[in-house]
Amino acid sequence: MGRLLAIDFGNKRTGLAVTDPLKIIASPLVALNTQELYPYLQEYMAKEEVEAIVIGLPLHADGSPTDATPAVDHCRRRLKNLFPSMKIIVWDESYTSKEASKQMIAMGMKKSDRQKKENTDLIAATLLLQDYLDKHPQ
Repeated sequence: MGRLLAIDFGNKRTGLAVTDPLKIIASPLVALNTQELYPYLQEYMAKEEVEAIVIGLPLHADGSPTDATPAVDHCRRRLKNLFPSMKIIVWDESYTSKEASKQMIAMGMKKSDRQKKENTDLIAATLLLQDYLDKHPQ
């Protein structure tokens, strides 16, 4: 039984989150420079059993693509080439970054920590994955 891995893709930084093996709860994994994403994933997948990848798709409120949508689609295609047998799920990530900011405030995180973009990326990836889990109980 494998984990689910979520990707909050960004042109500069990317946040990753994973589930526990029972796929009950999402937890932050790592935020890294996007140029390190594919080597990191290859190493991670070699060590951990991953059942599927959930990649966040940025959309406007009306469902239309954003400026970031083509980059995410390119990432999805590259993942499919790297991991041809892996199930890749595209999931609406609208407002996860804004929600991540709200969550950091609610957790009492210091302003200096909230301003670190990697923290937003980590929490956004976790929220994305938890939203998927909540709507698709295992």
